[in-house]
Parts: sequence; structure tokens; C-alpha cells
Amino acid sequence: MSDESADRTRRVRPVLEYPCTPIPESGQTLEVAPGVLWIRMPLPFALSHINLWAIADGDRWAIVDTGIQTPETAAAWREVLAGPLGGRGLSRVMVTHMHPDHVGMAGWLTRKHQCALWMTRLEYLTCRVLVADTGREAPEDGVQFYRRAGWDDAAIEFYRTRFGGFGKRTYRLPDSFRRLRDGETIRIGAHDWTVVVGNGHSPEHACFHCPELKLLISGDQVLPRISSNVSLFPTEPDADPLGDWLSSLRRVKQMVPDDVLVLPAHNEPFRGLHARIDDLIRGHEVGLERLRRTLRDRPCRAIDVFGALFARRIEGDLHLLSMATGESLAHINHLRALGELRVNDDEMGVTWYRLAEAA
Repeated sequence: MSDESADRTRRVRPVLEYPCTPIPESGQTLEVAPGVLWIRMPLPFALSHINLWAIADGDRWAIVDTGIQTPETAAAWREVLAGPLGGRGLSRVMVTHMHPDHVGMAGWLTRKHQCALWMTRLEYLTCRVLVADTGREAPEDGVQFYRRAGWDDAAIEFYRTRFGGFGKRTYRLPDSFRRLRDGETIRIGAHDWTVVVGNGHSPEHACFHCPELKLLISGDQVLPRISSNVSLFPTEPDADPLGDWLSSLRRVKQMVPDDVLVLPAHNEPFRGLHARIDDLIRGHEVGLERLRRTLRDRPCRAIDVFGALFARRIEGDLHLLSMATGESLAHINHLRALGELRVNDDEMGVTWYRLAEAA
């Protein structure tokens, strides 16, 4: 997840309604709608929690998202399964997308309960690829990607030492899955849920909309208090993830009515979906305009535009550097896709960007 940009933190935010209290403790649940339970699991990060959802499915439960693979998460799951879920078992495990805090325990749960994993195809296959990188040496394509962005030797070495860690937070996935498709309707217990797919934060992120219950399980597609990370990665350096993200937000607004209770992966359930989507889009538009102003004044590397996009200081924090670089390049590539930038590489192979009208 990313901080909002400097302008975004100062702008007037929409007033959202948070009707669900109290927040469930780890290992406990709260019913947010008939047959729909809110589960909250710990994360070992600054973002300290993830929300998971259990939906009554006949005599068992369908689960949406699973938490990260840690002993603490496994202990919390044992407590939930034996306690609030009444030992009824799981009918299926559905995952919004492939990030470890969402898919990390999916393999553990599906094997324990002899049930299927439900994911979109790109999320499942991308996750399998990233898990396969575990323990592998950092690829030269990745090293060059970050050198072009302006990273120094210390940052490159940090990238080398951290590469291949994805699988350490993800229990081994099952070798088969049930594919979720955009627009399909799934019957879970007494209600129909429609799959609404978004892109940009991850390749093929699934949300779940239940018109009858007026619920949207939004995963990381729409969060109430923070903005999801939208980054460019070495595997697809010419992509436009921010363009995908903005299009997805507009599509979710078109597909899902404003009267839903949004069940997000982080923070609390809320009402005010359309206002929040408008705010997220406006925030990125503000960031893009600040980036244009910066690149109009002078040529910049990716690492030179952090101040235009982020409220917090990035320099000196190698843990933040990778995320900030990915987000900066996502904004840069969006301006490139719009035909607004001139690009050149210097003799050291570092890429410099300038607004086309100023070149």
C-alpha cells in the first residue's frame, strides 16, 4: 500500500460511513450481513492487519482471502475454524489476488479442508511464477531496470539480497484451481455473487458483488483510508499499470451501485463507494499534474520525482525505495502512454524523462 500524495493528503476527502463495530479481534468474527462474517488477521508489517470474509455456503463456509503465511496466522485460523466457524469446514477458498497477504494461507486451507482454490487465471499463474523465484539469484533484467531508474550500488545490492522472498510468505499452492471469470455469477449458499475484475494493482484482481445483500468484497481494489500500490515491475517494463488502474476504478463505479457496503481488505467496512472511487481517481490525477510540472522544469530520473508523488520522505529508506520507484515509474509510463514525455538514456544507462512540450 502507498501513502497518498502530498496534494492528496491535504485535499478535502469524502465523508464515508463506517457502520460495522466493534472491529473483531484476531481469531474472532463479526457478522456484517446475514451469513457473512468479518475475520481480521495480523500482518507483520506497518500495515498490521488484513480483512478476510467467510460466507455461509450450505453446511460449510466459503472463504475470501486467507492471510499471509506465518505461525501467527495459522494459529488464528485454527481458533476461528474451531470457534466462530463452528468446526463446519470450508467448501472453497476464493482469493482476490496473488499478493501473499491474500493468498499466503490458501494452500494450507485447501489441503486441510480438501476443497478447491478459486482464483482468476492470471493471478494464479503469476503467483506460481513468483513462488518459483524463491531462492533464485536476482535476474540481470531486474538489476538493469533499477539502474535505469537511478538506483546506486547500495540499493542494487539490497535488491539482490531481497529477491526471491515472495514464496517465503506463501504456502505451496495447490496444483489445480477453479478459474474465476469477469462477469460470471457464483452461487454461494443462499445468494448470487458477481465477479468484477480490476487491473493495475495486480494482473486480474477479483472483487465479489452481491446485489441482494448489497455487498462488495473489494479486496485491494477500493480501500477507504489508504491507496493501493500501483507499480511498474521489471517483468513488464513497458506496461501502463496506472492506466489499467484508473480504467478499472471507473468500471467498478459503473458496474456496482453506490448503495453497497464495501468490505475492503484493509481498514474498516464502509459506505460511499462512488465518492471514494472519485477521490482515488482525483488523487492520481493530482499526482500526474504535479509530475508534469516537475518534468516541465527539468529532466528527471525515476528517483528524482518522489517529492511530486509522496508525502513521506523516501530517501534513505531502502524498504520504501522499491515501492516508491515502482509507483513513480507507473506514473511516468502513464504519461509516456499519453505521448507526453521525451525519454533518453545517458552514457551510464540511466533513463531521463522530460515533458515533451519542454524538450
